[in-house]
Amino acid sequence: MAISEGESVVMDVLWKSHPATAEEVVAALEGRADWQDATIRTMLNRLLKKRAIAAERDGRRYLYRPLLKRTDYMHAQSKSLLDRLFDGRLAPMVAHFSTHQKLSKKEIAELKRLIEKLDHE
Repeated sequence: MAISEGESVVMDVLWKSHPATAEEVVAALEGRADWQDATIRTMLNRLLKKRAIAAERDGRRYLYRPLLKRTDYMHAQSKSLLDRLFDGRLAPMVAHFSTHQKLSKKEIAELKRLIEKLDHE
């Protein structure tokens, strides 16, 4: 499922708090995105058509909730990045980020723990 960058911002609101009305989504994005109310409603409709979210009528309004799980979205996006930029190989990606962005001691320790865990599986 292809979700645009803007749609992912709307999804993030729903992943954090659902169900939510369109007005609640608009309020949550106030200050985060410079979008008009109509733009956010358009994104909600696109996400409905893509079946990334569902809407349930509640009186005169709709309550939106995510159908797409955040973990599934993150997995698809990270796999796409890995495939497009690093031929699906994780080590070159880690090497790239470690040489172009300084890793903190905490991040290095976390990577070492992950590698150690993988070695013991």
